[in-house]
Amino acid sequence: MSITLSIIILTCLVSFTALQSQDQFYKLSMSPYQVKHQRQYYRMITSGLIHADFMHLGFNMLSLYFFSSVEDIYVMRFGSKYYFLLMYVAALLVSSVPSLLKHRDNPSYQSVGASGAVSAVIFSGILFFPWSGISFFFIDIIRFPAVIFGAVYIWVSVYLDGKGGGRIAHDAHYWGAVFGLLFPVLLEPVIGMEFINAIRYDFPGIDKYIGSRRRY
Repeated sequence: MSITLSIIILTCLVSFTALQSQDQFYKLSMSPYQVKHQRQYYRMITSGLIHADFMHLGFNMLSLYFFSSVEDIYVMRFGSKYYFLLMYVAALLVSSVPSLLKHRDNPSYQSVGASGAVSAVIFSGILFFPWSGISFFFIDIIRFPAVIFGAVYIWVSVYLDGKGGGRIAHDAHYWGAVFGLLFPVLLEPVIGMEFINAIRYDFPGIDKYIGSRRRY
């Protein structure tokens, strides 16, 4: 069984049980106050296994499933699927840090969701294949390049984070995205140059533009 599928199954099971038990939900949620004052560091991981509601769970897990090929890319580039697992877990930790710093003295603040880690997976995919098409609503009529989708995704996350409210840490989306871009580059720096070249030269129609410029 792939790591991606294992994560989806585990997250769905834990989220479902936590939604049936308010006590379990609280014990697993990200509470910066408890992390700082009670040293309950495990919350930075377990909060990624529970979600605010079934829609939140479905959106994250469906997005992770759509980008399940990223795990295969990690195997091909780095030789082991456990680098993918390391990236996912590390993204949960990294994306929790902003909430920890902002709300460490607020005992009423809680956040849940795998958004930071899922964002890291999505943006790792964008790093490797920035111009690959992404379909919406399960049809191919509406398709956007992955890099454009990523930019919109970040903008929406920043907007929602600015509005505040709810138990979803929207800032985790874009910090996870940044981590998803940086992690593969730290493992293999040449990937960064490959991404830059893909942006510069693989943009649809850019070859014609470059060719016209070279004639002058």
